[in-house]
Amino acid sequence: MNQLLVVEDDRALSSGICLALKGEGTSLTQCFDLSSARRQLSNQSFDLIILDINLPDGSGLDFLQELRRAGTTPVILLTANDLETDIVAGLELGADDYITKPFSLAVLRARVNAQLRRTVHPENRVSLDAFQFDFDRMEFSKGGMAVELSRTEQKLLRMLVENRGQTLRREQLVDRIWTDGADFVDENALSVTVKRLRDKLEDVPSRPAYIKTVYGIGYTWAVNGNG
Repeated sequence: MNQLLVVEDDRALSSGICLALKGEGTSLTQCFDLSSARRQLSNQSFDLIILDINLPDGSGLDFLQELRRAGTTPVILLTANDLETDIVAGLELGADDYITKPFSLAVLRARVNAQLRRTVHPENRVSLDAFQFDFDRMEFSKGGMAVELSRTEQKLLRMLVENRGQTLRREQLVDRIWTDGADFVDENALSVTVKRLRDKLEDVPSRPAYIKTVYGIGYTWAVNGNG
């Protein structure tokens, strides 16, 4: 199931976009401002975001920068601005495509499908050594034994295993896990969450085999366990 987020304050246009993209295997969520978009992103992941640049509570370009600090979800920008400088700015900030208004909904649908074909979908069910992680069902186990994880621990785990072998910066993890009000999160909150997750997953938490600290930078899920 492809999960799409449409962030567009023109309700008629938003409804038209959803109607054009609606189909089997696609679920659409509408947001009409940035605050509601942030709330949605704090609760679930999306396969693609359609983002208007001019929104009532801020700039879509600023929001795009937030999205790129948090991850690589494909973003298609919508705007009435057709100046070359605006197009270049959007693409340089990390947009995957850029469509100027007015546009054909058939063209938008083709562009969306093209992005989805290029997307490596997030891993909803992951098997790693003795671990079984099912993020859809929120069921986690180690060696066949169930492991109970909080919502925050699940978000942290998902980011680590989807990017295993890569170092994720502390600020990147904070921005993605605590999407609402990240500026007010105590700097120790991430360290505490990492410790709790290690306590639940590692055989010897004081000598982590999977969740490794990259000192001064952040954390990584080691590809080969002890390697």
